[in-house]
Amino acid sequence: MTTDIGARHARTAELTTVTGGGHGHGHGGPAPPAPLRTRVVLALLVLPALVATALGLWQLWPSAADVPDRVPVVVEGSELVSATVVGPLEGEAAGDASWPTTEDSTTGNVAIRLPDGSTSGMQAEPRFALEPGDAVVALYIGDFAETPVPYVFMDYEREVPFALLAAAYVLVVLLVARWRGLAALAGLAVAFGVFVTFTFPALLSGENALGVALVTSSAVMLAVLYLAHGLTARTTVALLGTLAGLALTAGIGAWATGAAQITGASEEVAQNLPVIAPGVDLRGIALCGLVLAGMGVLNDVTITQASAVWELRALAPSAPRRALFARAMRIGRDHIASTVYTIAFAYVGAALPMLLTVWLLDQTPLTTLTSGEIAEEVVRTLVGSIGLVLAIPITTAIAAVTVPTGRALATGGEVGHDGSHPTSEGAVPSRPDPGAEQP
Repeated sequence: MTTDIGARHARTAELTTVTGGGHGHGHGGPAPPAPLRTRVVLALLVLPALVATALGLWQLWPSAADVPDRVPVVVEGSELVSATVVGPLEGEAAGDASWPTTEDSTTGNVAIRLPDGSTSGMQAEPRFALEPGDAVVALYIGDFAETPVPYVFMDYEREVPFALLAAAYVLVVLLVARWRGLAALAGLAVAFGVFVTFTFPALLSGENALGVALVTSSAVMLAVLYLAHGLTARTTVALLGTLAGLALTAGIGAWATGAAQITGASEEVAQNLPVIAPGVDLRGIALCGLVLAGMGVLNDVTITQASAVWELRALAPSAPRRALFARAMRIGRDHIASTVYTIAFAYVGAALPMLLTVWLLDQTPLTTLTSGEIAEEVVRTLVGSIGLVLAIPITTAIAAVTVPTGRALATGGEVGHDGSHPTSEGAVPSRPDPGAEQP
């Protein structure tokens, strides 16, 4: 009888420890940093990627002579100016435009106020329906300087609403995520810096597109992940999983673009690129875009999986690594299910006008999906989803092997993120400050 009671208590204690209940280490304190040996091993795994990225940047960085000259927006004698619509153009000039008129429509010529306070006439198509007070960008044509309408409507002025929207975005991020959000914004700025200074010039100069994609994604992830999430073992695990997913995405994408005959010339803008930059490889650019499109989603799922394993360890310091992997993969499967259709929905929203146009064509759904206009996006979605799905178990496995064990909690050799020093297997770590930032 005494033996049965003792065995029951032992099983209860074991269950309490694994699930995080009772007064064991599963009290909710964060897991300690990984042991020094683990951090060294992770650093050695990341080092080849760091070296390869640096060598890739050095090898693929285009010289200024290889980058095509930028095309002027306006010809000599013309210029773009900001103006404000005053109202309809009165008098004879109101009908002096080159736009055709019918019985049901009139020219959209309007009067505009220029930055110096003077007024002039601007030609505009009636479909824009410009109203007084609209801020516009007008093209001044020098050859029409002596006419009543020397300006032509080009676009709406959007700097103010864009600035307000960007300011609201930054404010919300800082209020909710605080310093972590500021670090993420800094990482985003670094990423765009890499795109503008390396990726775009390298592609336009005809450098190997797959190499440019891999070097760009590796450089961006090294900067973004460590800036946003800190220089920790958990972040390194997410980085390794992300790089593995990107490598798989690039490999599968290289095969898919060739097998599906993705030319990269399905859009009119892409077709004009070789005229401006003769060295570009449109198929390679499509492959590069495929890899870069997968970066953000991969980063999301790998960080989530690494954090899930760390938090599960904090709740269950004595749980075996196999159990941690199995529990974290349950989270990963939910993430896979939601992310797969998230990618598809994002494409539908971005390409809705084109999808509506293709839908109006009298052809079978299979023909529609494999047509040139949509095939590139279908391949991008499928390849990106495959890389994402494979990255989740890879990251989870690395995290389960890397996360500290319950022994680290008990020995006192590792200091918890909350500053506690556990000294025995049954000791209760001090509760972290709920308002403190947890790495």
